Amino acid sequence: MKDDVYKNLSNQHSTLFGEIAVEMGFVTEKQLKEALIEQIEDNLSNHPHRFIGYVLFENGWITNEQFDSVVDILFKAPV
Repeated sequence: MKDDVYKNLSNQHSTLFGEIAVEMGFVTEKQLKEALIEQIEDNLSNHPHRFIGYVLFENGWITNEQFDSVVDILFKAPV
C-alpha cells in the first residue's frame, strides 16, 4: 500500500521533476533517461519505488541543493 502511494506521487511529479532539473542545467537528458530506466527496472523487479530525484541523487548527478531547488519549483507549480 505504501509503495502504491509513492508510485502515484512519482507518476504525478517525476517527469516534471526531471524536466525541471534538465531545464535548470542540473542534469543532462541522458542522465534523466538513465534514471527513468532505473526507476522502471526497480518497479518491474518489485523493488521499493524510488522517486526520480532520489535516483538522480544516488547516482551523484544532482546535489542536495539542486534537489531542493527543483522541489521548491515543483511544489509551487500548479499540478
